[in-house]
Amino acid sequence: MARPRLLPDNFTLALLGAVALATLLPARGQGVAVFEWITNLAIGLLFFMHGAKLSGPAILAGLGHWRLHLLVFGCTFVLFPLLGLALRPLLTPLIGPELYLGMLYLCALPATVQSAIAFTSLARGNIAAAVCSAAASSLIGIFLTPLLVLLLMGAQGDGGSTLDAIGKIVVQLLLPFIAGQFARRWIGDWVARNKGWLKNVDQSSILLVVYTAFSHAVVEGIWHEVPLPQLLGLVLACCLLLALALGITWLIARGLGFDLEDRITILFAGSKKSLATGIPMAQVLFAGGALGTLILPLMLFHQIQLMVCAVLAQRYAARPESAPVAKAV
Repeated sequence: MARPRLLPDNFTLALLGAVALATLLPARGQGVAVFEWITNLAIGLLFFMHGAKLSGPAILAGLGHWRLHLLVFGCTFVLFPLLGLALRPLLTPLIGPELYLGMLYLCALPATVQSAIAFTSLARGNIAAAVCSAAASSLIGIFLTPLLVLLLMGAQGDGGSTLDAIGKIVVQLLLPFIAGQFARRWIGDWVARNKGWLKNVDQSSILLVVYTAFSHAVVEGIWHEVPLPQLLGLVLACCLLLALALGITWLIARGLGFDLEDRITILFAGSKKSLATGIPMAQVLFAGGALGTLILPLMLFHQIQLMVCAVLAQRYAARPESAPVAKAV
C-alpha cells in the first residue's frame, strides 16, 4: 500500500510522538536524572561516531572554513539580536512586554551544538564545518551572551558558571570526538560500511533531547504559565522569528556563493538557539521570580526549531546520492 503523500515521514512522526509522550508522561523525580544521563550518553556516542568517520583532512578543512564560520557567528550573534529589536513593535502588543524580554534573551543565546550537527549529518551537509562552528558558537556564547543580554535587556550576571559550562562542553562533546578520532584507525572502515543504519544514532539523540527538554517544559508548567491567547501569540512569534532567520540565513549563504553542503551547514548552525545553554545561563543572569516567563519563549522556540529543521533535513537527505556529497566524508 502506497504511503499517503500528506503523511509526514517516520522521523517527524517520531518527533511528534516524543512531544506527545512528554506532555502526557513527562520525566519526573528520578526519571529526570535517568533520561538526562541517557541523553548525555547518546550525545557522547554521537560525537564519538562523528570523530570516527571524519578524516583528518576533513576536520582541517572544517577548521579552515573561516568564511562559513564568520557567517554562522554573524547570524547567531548579530542577525538574531537585530531581528529581535526590529520585531519589537509587532511582538510587544502580541505577547506582552515580559514575554518580549524572553524573546530578546532567546536572540542573545548561542547556537545549539548536538542537534545542529545531527541535522547537518542527516541532510548530508558539511559535517566537519558544522562540528567546528557549533562547538565554537557555544564556547563564544558563554562570554558573548551575557554582554548581549546587558545591551539588549539591561541585565547582567556574575558569570560564575563560565568555567563549569566550558568544562561540560569539553567533557560531553570534545572528548568523545577526540576519542572517535583516535579509534578511527580501527573502526573507520566499519563506520563507513554501516553508515546507513548508524544514522539512527543521530535520530535517537534528537528524540531524546526533544523528550527530555519538553518534559522539563511540561513539569515547569508550560501550558499554564501564560493565558492561552498569549501562548498562541508566542507560538506565532517564535514561528515568525525562525522563518525570518532561516530565510535570511539561506539567502545570505546563497548570495555569498557557498555550495549546497555549506549552505545546509550554515542553515542548521546559524538559525538555531540552545536550550541546554540558555536555561543554566538564565538562572545566573536573572532573578528567580522572572525566570519562568523569560525562558518560556526559549522552550517553545526550541521545540519548533527541532520540528522544522527535522523536516528540512529529511528533504535535503532525500536528494539523489549522485548529488555532491558532504565534505566530511
